[in-house]
Amino acid sequence: MLGILEGEEKMVKQRVARPKRNSPLSDLVEYYLYSDRFLSLGAKSQKAYETHLHNACATRIDHLGKTLGAIQIKNLKLSHIREAYDTWLINGIRTANYRAAALSVALSYGVECDLIDYNPTRGLRKKTTKPRRVRWEPSQVKQFLDTAYSDFRWRSIGLIVHMSYEWAQRVGDMRLLKWSSLDLEAQRIDLTQSKRNAEVHLPITDDLTAMLKQQQEDFGFQEYVAPKTKPVAGSYVPYAIDHIDDAINEVKREAGLPKNITAMDLRRTAITEMAEAGVDAIGIRQVSGHASLASVTPYLVNTFSGASAALAKRKANAED
Repeated sequence: MLGILEGEEKMVKQRVARPKRNSPLSDLVEYYLYSDRFLSLGAKSQKAYETHLHNACATRIDHLGKTLGAIQIKNLKLSHIREAYDTWLINGIRTANYRAAALSVALSYGVECDLIDYNPTRGLRKKTTKPRRVRWEPSQVKQFLDTAYSDFRWRSIGLIVHMSYEWAQRVGDMRLLKWSSLDLEAQRIDLTQSKRNAEVHLPITDDLTAMLKQQQEDFGFQEYVAPKTKPVAGSYVPYAIDHIDDAINEVKREAGLPKNITAMDLRRTAITEMAEAGVDAIGIRQVSGHASLASVTPYLVNTFSGASAALAKRKANAED
């Protein structure tokens, strides 16, 4: 199986043989992983799906004495999925649900290809997780940026956090942002998001433009906006997915910020601040790239200031 390189380019794979109904589930999974359907996903989603599907297939089904991936497609049942799901829960509800979702996508593809009659994951009762509600205070963002920008070795980390917060974008997209997406003279960014290939077109504030121009003077000779400030094997490369949180936590410790705020909370913070400012759902989606209001809702946090503004508008309307 080919992996995704750090540059996050999409996989390029050769076709595999079409499985039969008496083929093992692992063959159906491989067939999906080599399909146009899979290759149409963003690079980050491809990597996550591939990892979760391989882990799902490697799960042992004790009462059969074999792995889930070894079960023939035609014999796959909900009871097998349920037993595997219970095993996945050991690694947490979020992991178990993501693994089940990835397997459901592969099996739905199998139904479309007439390899299996129905998708047994559809009957699985999954546990729910409490939505995360943590957000950064504006003073904490400023404290982080002041600390990061005060030391050259953290400048790229500062920019990644600055851009994520400023534009309500995912840290992963900012980590891999290229100069070709920016027009500093026009002060705009034209970005295709990696998760769903949504396109967003955003303005760049004067403060952020100034920082980006300074960064371009030092790193404009290569394609990434915020690479590691020290070369790796003679090249400037982006922070790896599993290293970016460590780097951000290092700055947080230096800045004396609490452990509970994470880089992933920046997008939620920015979206909540837009809602508090009275931006409607269409406006928020123009910035965030979400396809629907339902996909925006989990990012919104109920706040005192937001409730106060809503009740003030209600009172003003009643007095008119």
